[in-house]
Amino acid sequence: MKIYQESLTKMKQVVKNYTQQTSDFTIEQQVREIIENVRKRQDQALKEYELKFDQTAIENFAVPATEIQQALQKISPELRQALEHAKKNIVSFHEKELTSGFIDTAVPGIIRGQKVTPLQRVGIYVPGGTAAYPSTILMSALPAKIAGVDQVIMVTPPQKKGIAPAVLAAAAIAGVDAVYQVGGAQAIAALAYGTESIPAVNKIVGPGNIYVATAKKQVFGQVAIDMVAGPSEIGILADDTADAAELAADLLSQAEHDRRARPMLITDSLTLAQKVSQQVDQQLVNLPRRAIAQAAVEDRGFIAVMESVPEMFTLMNEVAPEHLEIQLADPSQYLSYIRNAGSVFLGRYASEPLGDYLAGPNHVLPTGGTAKFSSPLGVYDFVKKTSFIQFSKTALQADLSDITELARTEGLEAHARAVEQRFAAERKGK
Repeated sequence: MKIYQESLTKMKQVVKNYTQQTSDFTIEQQVREIIENVRKRQDQALKEYELKFDQTAIENFAVPATEIQQALQKISPELRQALEHAKKNIVSFHEKELTSGFIDTAVPGIIRGQKVTPLQRVGIYVPGGTAAYPSTILMSALPAKIAGVDQVIMVTPPQKKGIAPAVLAAAAIAGVDAVYQVGGAQAIAALAYGTESIPAVNKIVGPGNIYVATAKKQVFGQVAIDMVAGPSEIGILADDTADAAELAADLLSQAEHDRRARPMLITDSLTLAQKVSQQVDQQLVNLPRRAIAQAAVEDRGFIAVMESVPEMFTLMNEVAPEHLEIQLADPSQYLSYIRNAGSVFLGRYASEPLGDYLAGPNHVLPTGGTAKFSSPLGVYDFVKKTSFIQFSKTALQADLSDITELARTEGLEAHARAVEQRFAAERKGK
């Protein structure tokens, strides 16, 4: 891995070059055409795109409910136990995010409040591509179910040998209501606008490739989305108490996701930096997804050696990584130093894959620096909030002059008159 030993100012520019968001005009245009075609021609367009992109002829997009349930018998007992264990932890964590709104009656004659309502229907995108991701199904569907969403539907690219039993089994365990075999930008368009076979949803969540991410961005406004997710990232803060082999293994755990993944280490030890770089090279040799991981390491990975721990945290907050490991002595004391990160892993035994699969906090996280303003997927993503007010006559009359003053200052006479009309008869009586 590239090792940088520069000033904090120079490293901030290096980080910017590694993490800045970019757009591809050609992909933007291709996705726009796909969305418009699906919107107009619906199922027929989907069938043509699946044949073109996934080399699969689809007659019925919906996977039969019996096939989804039968998948539970096709997976190993060990995998089912792991999925059930993950579900238990995910549910126990996300149940704590539930909120019920509030009512404020502190002022006589005035009732104010907020009503929390689950979304009616949400769509989950589950990538197909180079790997199956049953964990993503649990992470996306279970918070929606906890929130009380009426219908959770899932789309995933078709496979020539059929959708992997692990994927369908995870859908069954998570309580997904329907599964449709369609992928790519065309699947996002179907969820946004609906087709003869696939119902339109209120919100689309879940990761995907650049075409999926671009499609989610373009349909935003027609539907809500969780985020525009980019390639996976891991940032590690470590000192010389950390184990170089373990750090390298954690960096590669994210590098194997995607050639554009970002493995990053920031340390105050040049010796550790050199050992980790050597370990990465050694561990790559026998990695099954070596080609993918090596491309990510060489093109998008780096190690930064800073002068102090405070500088390490300052730089990492600039990175705002999706996953952040703090592998320093007594790591919990540094939690308050973190301002920007999707999910934080404290200490040697909180290796990042723990969060991917089993710990409970969500693994659908902001990427590409968006952790500066975004949060992990949660129950709060599957509800909407509506405010309400009720005033008595006396309470409105007490505020009348201030309301009309503000309305007329803004040049909105009808606003002022609408409130005054409630007291028109009394004013005539005078």
